[in-house]
Amino acid sequence: MIFETIQTAGIAQLSYLIGDDGSQTAAVVDPRPDVEIYIELSRQHGVSITHIFETHIHADFMSGARELEQRVGSAKIYASGEGNASYQFPVQKIRGGDRFEFGSVVFTARHTPGHTPEHVSYELAEKDRVTDPWGVLTGDSLFVSSAGRPDLLGEEETEELTEQLFRTLRDYYLKLDDGVLIYPCHGAGSACGADIGERPMSTIGYERRTNDFLQHEDFEGFKSFVKEGAPPVPQHYPILKKINAKGPELIGTAPMIAGLPPEEFQKTVNQGKSQLVDTRQMLAFGGGHIAGAINIGDRPELSVWAGDMLSYEKPILLVVEDETQLDWIGWHFAYVGLTNFAGYLVGGMKAWDNKGLPLATLPQVSVQQLAEEMDHFQILDVRSPSEFESGRIGGAKHKFVAEMRDGVNGDLDLDPDKPIAVYCGSGYRASIAASVMKRDRFEKVHNVPGSMQAWKNAGLSVEK
Repeated sequence: MIFETIQTAGIAQLSYLIGDDGSQTAAVVDPRPDVEIYIELSRQHGVSITHIFETHIHADFMSGARELEQRVGSAKIYASGEGNASYQFPVQKIRGGDRFEFGSVVFTARHTPGHTPEHVSYELAEKDRVTDPWGVLTGDSLFVSSAGRPDLLGEEETEELTEQLFRTLRDYYLKLDDGVLIYPCHGAGSACGADIGERPMSTIGYERRTNDFLQHEDFEGFKSFVKEGAPPVPQHYPILKKINAKGPELIGTAPMIAGLPPEEFQKTVNQGKSQLVDTRQMLAFGGGHIAGAINIGDRPELSVWAGDMLSYEKPILLVVEDETQLDWIGWHFAYVGLTNFAGYLVGGMKAWDNKGLPLATLPQVSVQQLAEEMDHFQILDVRSPSEFESGRIGGAKHKFVAEMRDGVNGDLDLDPDKPIAVYCGSGYRASIAASVMKRDRFEKVHNVPGSMQAWKNAGLSVEK
Protein backbone atom coordinates (compact mmCIF):
# COMPACT_ATOMS: atom_id res chain seq x y z
CA MET A 1 0.00 0.00 0.00
CA ILE A 2 1.10 3.57 -0.77
CA PHE A 3 -0.04 6.42 1.46
CA GLU A 4 1.38 9.94 1.08
CA THR A 5 0.17 13.06 2.89
CA ILE A 6 0.92 16.36 1.15
CA GLN A 7 0.88 19.38 3.47
CA THR A 8 0.47 22.86 2.03
CA ALA A 9 1.60 25.48 4.51
CA GLY A 10 -0.18 28.81 4.74
CA ILE A 11 -3.60 27.53 3.74
CA ALA A 12 -3.02 24.57 6.12
CA GLN A 13 -4.32 22.12 3.53
CA LEU A 14 -3.82 18.36 3.49
CA SER A 15 -4.18 16.24 0.36
CA TYR A 16 -3.41 12.58 -0.18
CA LEU A 17 -2.02 10.12 -2.70
CA ILE A 18 -3.16 6.58 -1.91
CA GLY A 19 -2.64 3.47 -3.98
CA ASP A 20 -1.22 -0.01 -4.38
CA ASP A 21 2.06 -0.93 -6.03
CA GLY A 22 0.72 -4.38 -6.93
CA SER A 23 -2.03 -3.02 -9.18
CA GLN A 24 0.14 0.05 -9.92
CA THR A 25 -2.91 2.33 -9.46
CA ALA A 26 -3.46 5.30 -7.17
CA ALA A 27 -5.91 8.06 -6.31
CA VAL A 28 -5.34 11.67 -5.30
CA VAL A 29 -7.80 13.25 -2.86
CA ASP A 30 -8.42 17.04 -2.72
CA PRO A 31 -5.41 18.13 -4.85
CA ARG A 32 -3.96 21.64 -4.74
CA PRO A 33 -3.27 23.59 -7.98
CA ASP A 34 0.48 22.95 -8.35
CA VAL A 35 0.01 19.28 -9.16
CA GLU A 36 3.58 18.36 -10.06
CA ILE A 37 4.10 17.03 -6.54
CA TYR A 38 1.48 14.28 -7.09
CA ILE A 39 3.01 13.32 -10.43
CA GLU A 40 6.48 13.10 -8.90
CA LEU A 41 5.20 10.92 -6.04
CA SER A 42 3.36 8.60 -8.43
CA ARG A 43 6.57 8.13 -10.43
CA GLN A 44 8.60 7.45 -7.31
CA HIS A 45 6.16 4.68 -6.34
CA GLY A 46 5.68 3.35 -9.86
CA VAL A 47 1.91 3.85 -9.95
CA SER A 48 -0.55 5.49 -12.31
CA ILE A 49 -2.99 8.12 -11.01
CA THR A 50 -6.35 6.84 -12.24
CA HIS A 51 -8.79 8.66 -9.96
CA ILE A 52 -9.00 12.23 -8.63
CA PHE A 53 -11.42 12.52 -5.71
CA GLU A 54 -12.93 15.67 -4.21
CA THR A 55 -14.59 15.60 -0.80
CA HIS A 56 -16.61 18.76 -1.52
CA ILE A 57 -16.61 22.09 -3.36
CA HIS A 58 -13.81 23.89 -1.55
CA ALA A 59 -14.08 27.47 -0.30
CA ASP A 60 -10.59 28.11 1.04
CA PHE A 61 -8.30 27.07 -1.83
CA MET A 62 -8.47 26.63 -5.58
CA SER A 63 -8.87 22.97 -6.47
CA GLY A 64 -6.19 21.33 -8.59
CA ALA A 65 -8.49 18.54 -9.81
CA ARG A 66 -8.83 19.89 -13.36
CA GLU A 67 -5.12 20.71 -13.51
CA LEU A 68 -4.17 17.17 -12.45
CA GLU A 69 -6.66 15.62 -14.87
CA GLN A 70 -5.11 17.64 -17.70
CA ARG A 71 -1.55 16.69 -16.75
CA VAL A 72 -2.19 12.98 -16.16
CA GLY A 73 -4.48 12.41 -19.13
CA SER A 74 -5.90 9.03 -18.09
CA ALA A 75 -7.46 10.05 -14.76
CA LYS A 76 -11.03 11.20 -14.17
CA ILE A 77 -12.46 13.55 -11.55
CA TYR A 78 -14.89 12.01 -9.06
CA ALA A 79 -17.02 14.48 -7.10
CA SER A 80 -20.13 14.27 -4.95
CA GLY A 81 -23.51 14.04 -6.60
CA GLU A 82 -25.22 14.39 -3.22
CA GLY A 83 -26.97 17.53 -1.97
CA ASN A 84 -27.92 18.69 -5.49
CA ALA A 85 -24.27 19.50 -6.21
CA SER A 86 -23.75 21.28 -9.53
CA TYR A 87 -20.53 21.61 -11.52
CA GLN A 88 -19.85 23.51 -14.73
CA PHE A 89 -17.16 21.07 -15.90
CA PRO A 90 -17.17 17.30 -16.47
CA VAL A 91 -17.05 15.13 -13.34
CA GLN A 92 -18.04 11.58 -12.50
CA LYS A 93 -20.71 12.07 -9.84
CA ILE A 94 -20.60 9.67 -6.92
CA ARG A 95 -23.06 8.78 -4.17
CA GLY A 96 -22.75 7.51 -0.65
CA GLY A 97 -21.93 3.80 -0.76
CA ASP A 98 -20.01 3.88 -4.06
CA ARG A 99 -16.79 1.83 -3.91
CA PHE A 100 -13.47 2.02 -5.72
CA GLU A 101 -10.63 -0.50 -5.65
CA PHE A 102 -6.92 0.19 -5.90
CA GLY A 103 -5.37 -3.23 -5.53
CA SER A 104 -5.87 -4.22 -1.90
CA VAL A 105 -7.15 -0.76 -0.92
CA VAL A 106 -10.88 0.01 -1.12
CA PHE A 107 -12.46 3.48 -0.98
CA THR A 108 -16.12 3.73 0.09
CA ALA A 109 -17.85 7.10 -0.26
CA ARG A 110 -20.02 8.25 2.65
CA HIS A 111 -22.31 11.28 2.50
CA THR A 112 -21.25 13.48 5.44
CA PRO A 113 -23.07 16.83 5.00
CA GLY A 114 -22.86 19.80 7.35
CA HIS A 115 -19.86 21.77 6.21
CA THR A 116 -21.52 21.74 2.77
CA PRO A 117 -24.64 19.92 1.54
CA GLU A 118 -22.71 17.73 -0.92
CA HIS A 119 -19.80 16.79 1.34
CA VAL A 120 -18.58 13.20 1.17
CA SER A 121 -15.87 11.38 3.11
CA TYR A 122 -14.00 8.26 2.01
CA GLU A 123 -13.63 5.18 4.15
CA LEU A 124 -10.40 3.23 3.67
CA ALA A 125 -10.46 -0.55 4.07
CA GLU A 126 -8.69 -3.72 3.01
CA LYS A 127 -10.23 -5.52 0.06
CA ASP A 128 -11.29 -8.56 2.09
CA ARG A 129 -12.69 -6.42 4.94
CA VAL A 130 -14.55 -3.57 3.22
CA THR A 131 -17.13 -3.23 6.00
CA ASP A 132 -14.41 -2.81 8.63
CA PRO A 133 -12.61 0.45 7.71
CA TRP A 134 -9.26 1.29 9.26
CA GLY A 135 -9.36 4.95 8.24
CA VAL A 136 -11.50 7.81 6.92
CA LEU A 137 -10.53 10.73 4.71
CA THR A 138 -12.80 13.20 6.49
CA GLY A 139 -12.42 16.25 4.25
CA ASP A 140 -13.85 19.25 6.09
CA SER A 141 -16.45 17.34 8.11
CA LEU A 142 -14.31 16.24 11.07
CA PHE A 143 -10.98 17.80 11.99
CA VAL A 144 -8.48 17.09 14.72
CA SER A 145 -10.04 18.74 17.82
CA SER A 146 -12.66 20.47 15.65
CA ALA A 147 -15.26 20.09 12.91
CA GLY A 148 -16.16 21.85 9.67
CA ARG A 149 -17.99 25.14 10.02
CA PRO A 150 -21.58 25.16 8.66
CA ASP A 151 -21.89 28.92 8.03
CA LEU A 152 -20.05 29.42 4.74
CA LEU A 153 -23.11 29.36 2.46
CA GLY A 154 -24.93 32.25 4.10
CA GLU A 155 -27.36 32.69 6.98
CA GLU A 156 -30.31 31.17 5.12
CA GLU A 157 -28.57 27.76 4.97
CA THR A 158 -26.64 27.81 8.25
CA GLU A 159 -29.41 26.33 10.42
CA GLU A 160 -29.97 23.33 8.14
CA LEU A 161 -26.26 22.71 7.66
CA THR A 162 -25.66 22.93 11.42
CA GLU A 163 -28.25 20.22 11.97
CA GLN A 164 -26.72 18.11 9.20
CA LEU A 165 -23.28 18.50 10.78
CA PHE A 166 -24.69 17.45 14.16
CA ARG A 167 -26.16 14.29 12.58
CA THR A 168 -22.98 13.53 10.64
CA LEU A 169 -20.88 13.69 13.79
CA ARG A 170 -23.27 11.67 15.96
CA ASP A 171 -24.77 9.22 13.49
CA TYR A 172 -21.67 8.49 11.46
CA TYR A 173 -18.38 9.35 13.13
CA LEU A 174 -19.30 8.47 16.71
CA LYS A 175 -20.50 5.04 15.54
CA LEU A 176 -17.09 4.14 14.13
CA ASP A 177 -14.65 2.03 16.14
CA ASP A 178 -12.19 3.88 18.36
CA GLY A 179 -9.22 2.60 16.37
CA VAL A 180 -10.32 4.13 13.05
CA LEU A 181 -7.81 6.74 11.88
CA ILE A 182 -9.02 10.11 10.58
CA TYR A 183 -7.22 12.09 7.87
CA PRO A 184 -8.72 15.58 7.45
CA CYS A 185 -8.34 18.09 4.61
CA HIS A 186 -6.99 20.83 6.92
CA GLY A 187 -4.73 21.33 9.89
CA ALA A 188 -4.14 24.11 12.39
CA GLY A 189 -4.42 27.59 10.90
CA SER A 190 -7.31 26.97 8.53
CA ALA A 191 -10.49 29.03 9.02
CA CYS A 192 -12.63 26.11 7.80
CA GLY A 193 -12.98 25.08 11.44
CA ALA A 194 -12.57 26.62 14.86
CA ASP A 195 -9.24 25.96 16.64
CA ILE A 196 -8.17 22.97 14.56
CA GLY A 197 -5.56 20.88 16.38
CA GLU A 198 -1.86 20.75 15.56
CA ARG A 199 -1.71 17.04 14.70
CA PRO A 200 -2.21 16.08 11.03
CA MET A 201 -4.20 12.96 11.95
CA SER A 202 -6.01 11.36 14.87
CA THR A 203 -8.27 8.46 15.82
CA ILE A 204 -11.99 8.28 16.43
CA GLY A 205 -11.34 7.17 20.01
CA TYR A 206 -9.11 10.12 20.82
CA GLU A 207 -11.53 12.57 19.22
CA ARG A 208 -14.44 10.94 21.06
CA ARG A 209 -12.71 11.77 24.35
CA THR A 210 -11.21 15.19 23.54
CA ASN A 211 -13.02 16.90 20.65
CA ASP A 212 -15.52 19.44 22.01
CA PHE A 213 -17.68 19.12 18.90
CA LEU A 214 -18.38 15.49 19.80
CA GLN A 215 -19.51 16.15 23.38
CA HIS A 216 -23.04 17.47 22.66
CA GLU A 217 -26.02 15.13 22.83
CA ASP A 218 -28.70 17.73 22.08
CA PHE A 219 -28.86 19.87 18.95
CA GLU A 220 -29.57 23.21 20.63
CA GLY A 221 -26.47 22.98 22.80
CA PHE A 222 -24.42 21.99 19.77
CA LYS A 223 -25.79 24.89 17.73
CA SER A 224 -24.91 27.43 20.43
CA PHE A 225 -21.41 26.00 20.76
CA VAL A 226 -20.77 26.12 17.00
CA LYS A 227 -22.07 29.68 16.66
CA GLU A 228 -20.01 31.03 19.55
CA GLY A 229 -16.74 29.44 18.45
CA ALA A 230 -16.77 30.27 14.73
CA PRO A 231 -13.95 32.57 13.56
CA PRO A 232 -14.77 35.39 11.09
CA VAL A 233 -15.57 34.14 7.57
CA PRO A 234 -12.67 35.06 5.25
CA GLN A 235 -13.85 37.36 2.50
CA HIS A 236 -12.48 35.22 -0.34
CA TYR A 237 -14.31 32.02 0.61
CA PRO A 238 -17.55 32.75 -1.34
CA ILE A 239 -15.45 33.72 -4.37
CA LEU A 240 -13.48 30.47 -4.31
CA LYS A 241 -16.70 28.47 -3.94
CA LYS A 242 -17.85 29.87 -7.28
CA ILE A 243 -14.44 29.34 -8.92
CA ASN A 244 -14.34 25.68 -7.86
CA ALA A 245 -17.94 24.99 -8.89
CA LYS A 246 -17.38 26.62 -12.27
CA GLY A 247 -14.06 24.85 -12.79
CA PRO A 248 -10.70 26.49 -12.05
CA GLU A 249 -8.63 27.66 -14.98
CA LEU A 250 -5.73 25.54 -16.19
CA ILE A 251 -2.45 27.20 -15.24
CA GLY A 252 0.31 24.83 -16.31
CA THR A 253 3.71 24.61 -14.68
CA ALA A 254 3.44 28.05 -12.99
CA PRO A 255 1.36 31.25 -13.21
CA MET A 256 2.54 33.56 -15.99
CA ILE A 257 3.97 36.83 -14.63
CA ALA A 258 5.63 39.18 -17.11
CA GLY A 259 8.71 41.17 -16.15
CA LEU A 260 8.42 44.97 -16.43
CA PRO A 261 11.44 47.34 -16.31
CA PRO A 262 11.15 50.17 -13.74
CA GLU A 263 9.84 52.91 -16.11
CA GLU A 264 7.22 50.58 -17.62
CA PHE A 265 6.31 49.31 -14.16
CA GLN A 266 5.81 52.91 -13.00
CA LYS A 267 3.55 53.67 -15.98
CA THR A 268 1.43 50.61 -15.18
CA VAL A 269 1.17 51.66 -11.53
CA ASN A 270 0.16 55.19 -12.51
CA GLN A 271 -2.62 53.92 -14.76
CA GLY A 272 -4.44 52.88 -11.60
CA LYS A 273 -5.94 49.73 -13.11
CA SER A 274 -3.89 47.27 -11.03
CA GLN A 275 -3.30 46.52 -7.35
CA LEU A 276 0.28 46.81 -6.18
CA VAL A 277 1.62 44.13 -3.78
CA ASP A 278 5.09 44.22 -2.24
CA THR A 279 6.05 40.75 -0.98
CA ARG A 280 9.28 41.78 0.79
CA GLN A 281 9.58 41.45 4.55
CA MET A 282 8.23 44.23 6.76
CA LEU A 283 11.51 45.98 7.59
CA ALA A 284 12.56 46.15 3.94
CA PHE A 285 9.12 47.45 2.99
CA GLY A 286 9.21 50.01 5.79
CA GLY A 287 12.60 51.31 4.65
CA GLY A 288 11.37 52.14 1.16
CA HIS A 289 8.56 51.08 -1.15
CA ILE A 290 6.44 52.29 -4.05
CA ALA A 291 3.59 54.50 -2.87
CA GLY A 292 0.25 52.70 -2.71
CA ALA A 293 1.71 49.21 -2.26
CA ILE A 294 0.23 46.69 0.16
CA ASN A 295 2.84 44.69 2.07
CA ILE A 296 2.05 40.94 2.11
CA GLY A 297 5.35 39.21 2.90
CA ASP A 298 6.45 36.11 0.99
CA ARG A 299 5.77 33.59 3.73
CA PRO A 300 3.37 30.64 3.29
CA GLU A 301 0.51 32.63 4.86
CA LEU A 302 0.76 34.99 1.89
CA SER A 303 -2.00 32.88 0.32
CA VAL A 304 -4.53 33.52 3.08
CA TRP A 305 -3.91 37.25 3.34
CA ALA A 306 -3.79 37.80 -0.41
CA GLY A 307 -7.20 36.15 -0.66
CA ASP A 308 -8.54 38.24 2.20
CA MET A 309 -7.08 41.61 1.23
CA LEU A 310 -7.00 41.75 -2.59
CA SER A 311 -9.60 42.26 -5.28
CA TYR A 312 -10.35 39.39 -7.65
CA GLU A 313 -11.33 41.91 -10.32
CA LYS A 314 -8.05 43.82 -10.71
CA PRO A 315 -4.71 42.45 -11.97
CA ILE A 316 -1.78 42.26 -9.55
CA LEU A 317 1.53 44.09 -9.87
CA LEU A 318 4.30 42.45 -7.83
CA VAL A 319 7.46 43.67 -6.12
CA VAL A 320 9.59 40.74 -4.93
CA GLU A 321 12.87 40.40 -3.05
CA ASP A 322 14.24 37.42 -5.01
CA GLU A 323 13.13 36.93 -8.62
CA THR A 324 14.20 33.28 -8.52
CA GLN A 325 11.29 32.73 -6.09
CA LEU A 326 8.73 34.17 -8.49
CA ASP A 327 7.12 30.80 -9.32
CA TRP A 328 6.81 29.99 -5.60
CA ILE A 329 5.19 33.36 -4.97
CA GLY A 330 2.89 33.01 -7.99
CA TRP A 331 1.64 29.62 -6.82
CA HIS A 332 0.85 31.01 -3.37
CA PHE A 333 -1.43 33.56 -5.02
CA ALA A 334 -2.91 30.82 -7.22
CA TYR A 335 -3.73 28.66 -4.17
CA VAL A 336 -6.53 31.13 -3.44
CA GLY A 337 -7.54 31.70 -7.07
CA LEU A 338 -5.56 34.90 -7.73
CA THR A 339 -4.02 34.27 -11.15
CA ASN A 340 -4.39 37.60 -12.98
CA PHE A 341 -0.99 39.32 -12.94
CA ALA A 342 -0.09 42.59 -14.66
CA GLY A 343 3.64 41.92 -14.13
CA TYR A 344 6.52 42.18 -11.68
CA LEU A 345 9.27 44.76 -11.19
CA VAL A 346 12.38 43.50 -12.97
CA GLY A 347 15.44 44.05 -10.80
CA GLY A 348 13.32 44.73 -7.74
CA MET A 349 13.57 47.84 -5.61
CA LYS A 350 17.31 48.13 -6.34
CA ALA A 351 16.50 48.82 -10.01
CA TRP A 352 13.74 51.23 -8.96
CA ASP A 353 16.15 53.10 -6.64
CA ASN A 354 18.87 53.27 -9.28
CA LYS A 355 16.46 54.94 -11.70
CA GLY A 356 15.81 57.67 -9.14
CA LEU A 357 12.08 56.88 -8.95
CA PRO A 358 10.08 58.10 -5.93
CA LEU A 359 10.00 56.18 -2.63
CA ALA A 360 7.55 56.04 0.23
CA THR A 361 8.39 54.79 3.73
CA LEU A 362 6.51 53.14 6.61
CA PRO A 363 8.13 54.00 9.96
CA GLN A 364 8.69 51.19 12.45
CA VAL A 365 8.34 51.71 16.20
CA SER A 366 9.83 49.24 18.69
CA VAL A 367 7.78 47.94 21.62
CA GLN A 368 10.17 49.70 24.01
CA GLN A 369 9.62 53.05 22.31
CA LEU A 370 5.88 52.45 22.20
CA ALA A 371 5.81 51.67 25.94
CA GLU A 372 7.76 54.86 26.72
CA GLU A 373 5.62 57.07 24.49
CA MET A 374 2.13 55.65 25.01
CA ASP A 375 0.59 59.13 25.21
CA HIS A 376 2.19 60.07 21.89
CA PHE A 377 0.57 57.24 19.87
CA GLN A 378 -2.91 56.09 19.05
CA ILE A 379 -2.68 52.28 19.28
CA LEU A 380 -4.53 49.96 16.89
CA ASP A 381 -4.78 46.18 17.38
CA VAL A 382 -5.53 44.38 14.07
CA ARG A 383 -5.65 40.80 15.36
CA SER A 384 -8.80 38.66 15.30
CA PRO A 385 -11.56 39.47 17.81
CA SER A 386 -10.71 36.43 19.96
CA GLU A 387 -7.03 37.41 20.11
CA PHE A 388 -7.98 40.96 21.10
CA GLU A 389 -10.22 39.70 23.89
CA SER A 390 -7.52 37.38 25.24
CA GLY A 391 -5.15 40.25 26.05
CA ARG A 392 -4.08 43.54 24.48
CA ILE A 393 -1.87 46.58 24.90
CA GLY A 394 -3.58 49.01 27.24
CA GLY A 395 -5.77 51.60 25.52
CA ALA A 396 -5.65 49.87 22.12
CA LYS A 397 -8.54 50.21 19.70
CA HIS A 398 -9.47 47.24 17.55
CA LYS A 399 -10.05 46.60 13.85
CA PHE A 400 -9.45 43.14 12.36
CA VAL A 401 -7.08 43.47 9.41
CA ALA A 402 -9.30 41.28 7.20
CA GLU A 403 -12.02 43.92 7.48
CA MET A 404 -9.75 46.54 5.91
CA ARG A 405 -9.89 45.04 2.43
CA ASP A 406 -11.94 47.85 0.92
CA GLY A 407 -10.08 50.63 2.74
CA VAL A 408 -10.27 52.38 6.09
CA ASN A 409 -11.12 56.02 5.31
CA GLY A 410 -13.72 57.20 7.83
CA ASP A 411 -14.01 53.68 9.21
CA LEU A 412 -11.78 54.07 12.26
CA ASP A 413 -12.13 56.44 15.20
CA LEU A 414 -8.57 57.65 14.76
CA ASP A 415 -7.12 61.11 14.27
CA PRO A 416 -5.10 61.01 11.01
CA ASP A 417 -3.01 63.96 12.24
CA LYS A 418 -1.73 62.08 15.31
CA PRO A 419 0.78 59.16 15.10
CA ILE A 420 -0.76 55.69 14.98
CA ALA A 421 1.02 52.47 16.05
CA VAL A 422 -0.38 49.27 14.51
CA TYR A 423 0.31 45.85 16.04
CA CYS A 424 -0.76 42.22 15.68
CA GLY A 425 0.79 38.97 16.93
CA SER A 426 4.22 39.20 15.28
CA GLY A 427 4.10 42.26 13.03
CA TYR A 428 3.21 40.46 9.78
CA ARG A 429 -0.50 41.37 9.77
CA ALA A 430 0.28 44.77 11.28
CA SER A 431 2.44 45.59 8.26
CA ILE A 432 -0.43 44.58 5.96
CA ALA A 433 -2.84 46.82 7.87
CA ALA A 434 -0.41 49.73 8.18
CA SER A 435 0.34 49.61 4.45
CA VAL A 436 -3.39 49.72 3.67
CA MET A 437 -3.78 52.71 5.99
CA LYS A 438 -0.78 54.39 4.37
CA ARG A 439 -2.38 53.83 0.97
CA ASP A 440 -5.55 55.43 2.32
CA ARG A 441 -3.74 58.63 3.36
CA PHE A 442 -2.98 57.91 7.01
CA GLU A 443 0.43 59.57 6.75
CA LYS A 444 1.50 59.12 10.38
CA VAL A 445 0.96 55.38 10.68
CA HIS A 446 3.72 53.17 12.16
CA ASN A 447 4.22 49.40 12.22
CA VAL A 448 5.30 47.56 15.39
CA PRO A 449 7.80 44.78 14.50
CA GLY A 450 7.42 41.76 16.75
CA SER A 451 4.12 43.24 17.97
CA MET A 452 2.42 41.37 20.82
CA GLN A 453 5.05 38.63 20.88
CA ALA A 454 7.82 41.21 21.36
CA TRP A 455 5.67 43.16 23.84
CA LYS A 456 5.25 40.10 26.07
CA ASN A 457 8.89 39.01 25.72
CA ALA A 458 9.97 42.50 26.80
CA GLY A 459 7.99 41.98 30.03
CA LEU A 460 5.48 44.75 29.29
CA SER A 461 1.99 44.68 30.81
CA VAL A 462 -0.98 43.16 29.00
CA GLU A 463 -4.53 44.40 29.57
CA LYS A 464 -7.28 41.80 29.77
